[in-house]
Amino acid sequence: MRHAEKEIRMAEFTPTVPARVLPPVTVRDLPEPPRSTWRVIGPGLVGAGVGLASGEFILWPYIASQVGLIFVWGAAVGIITQWFLNMEIERYTLATGETALTGFSRMWRHWGLVFVLMTLCSNLWPGWVTSSATMVTYLTGTGAGSVRWIAIGMLLLIALGLTLAPVIYTALERVIFVKIALVVTLIVVAVLFAITADSWVELGKGMTVDAGFPVPELEFAVLMGAIAYAGAGGGQNLCQSNWIRDKGFGMGLYVPRLVSPVTGQEEAAPTTGFQFAPTAGNLARWRRWWRFANVEQAWTFALVSFVTIALMSMLAYSTVFGREGLQNSIGFLEVEGRALQETVGAWFGVLFWVIGALALFASAMGIVDYTSRLASDTIKTVYLRDKPVSVNRVYFLTVWALVLVGIVILLLGFDQPLILLVFSASFAAVMMFVYSILLIVLNRRALPREIRVRSYRLGALVWSVAFFGSLTVLTVVQQAQKLF
Repeated sequence: MRHAEKEIRMAEFTPTVPARVLPPVTVRDLPEPPRSTWRVIGPGLVGAGVGLASGEFILWPYIASQVGLIFVWGAAVGIITQWFLNMEIERYTLATGETALTGFSRMWRHWGLVFVLMTLCSNLWPGWVTSSATMVTYLTGTGAGSVRWIAIGMLLLIALGLTLAPVIYTALERVIFVKIALVVTLIVVAVLFAITADSWVELGKGMTVDAGFPVPELEFAVLMGAIAYAGAGGGQNLCQSNWIRDKGFGMGLYVPRLVSPVTGQEEAAPTTGFQFAPTAGNLARWRRWWRFANVEQAWTFALVSFVTIALMSMLAYSTVFGREGLQNSIGFLEVEGRALQETVGAWFGVLFWVIGALALFASAMGIVDYTSRLASDTIKTVYLRDKPVSVNRVYFLTVWALVLVGIVILLLGFDQPLILLVFSASFAAVMMFVYSILLIVLNRRALPREIRVRSYRLGALVWSVAFFGSLTVLTVVQQAQKLF
């Protein structure tokens, strides 16, 4: 009898996901959460691992070298804001199996393309891989002239790794797990040999009594940007949808994973997602999925990101605080490595550069992956929905196109043009401002009343709109002044 009542309710349910632009979703029950949650932990760590790049290794330590640890609280604010953003991005995917970009495209056909183009423009220049290559030269002593060739080799390795792995998410996850293990190793060694006792005291003060906003010591835009992009930022947050779907979270379990068209087993992938009727059983499963997703993000993305920023800042404070002539660039890591060699030993400076180079390489791999994921999912779902080409092949082509463009840029010997640097900084702020607004609309209108965003989580999205809106105006004005 209970089964019959459930079937009636399922049959009577009308999907709330809009179908004006894309085909309607299919009604299915929400899958059971796994009994062992350990096997589905990963997307948060991938998000943290990809995000642990120049900000955690250069920007936050640079700030600590200039003003001490009085601004570390800003990292906590930025990471908590992004945690709420990530959870609203995940909410839609958990409930439908579609990415947030597909949800945005249901409201207006070209929203996904807009975000893809901004992400491509932000990541077109191979900055992370050249940073990794530069750190390799600190180890080898080969000089700046070899950076381009090392970077080209790294780009080819990234493309091969992402397009030959049978299941691409699994390969990326393993690379990021190794990266985080290396960073943890560096942090443990730093705590034992390099981080001074007074830096722990300063960290406590910086989070409480001495917390401040160090202007005019540092530019206001630098500090705001550090808050905004602590952890991740820009298009990377949107890719949380893709990563949890490939991991099989919620309704994403019904969607085939992204695989290599060369070595993987391709499956016929639906172009649209699913939705569950708000029956008692489905809502009980939803509560368990939602609780797990929140905890997974908090303990992996949020905690790992903050601990890394705090301890890398403490390491910089312990070694180069007050030193003259430091710059917010890759050169900062050379100075810090030399200082570690002087204060601890030559071995620690080498370890610092080795782990830094590997960490930045893993970030570059993650950036190529998430940029290609966002592009391939949008292109296939919205523009090639009825064409006989798989999303896997679109991903393959996008990865190699990004890598080849990067190689051409390096071979031509161009320095990063100012206009591209301006666009990169501006796009990230604009993206987060706009998709904060779209998430409010999507998760209020496209989901059943029982699971839509409300209460303090809605307030967090409003805060995100206000914060990233202010940052957008500030960034655009400042960068326009530099450009013109």
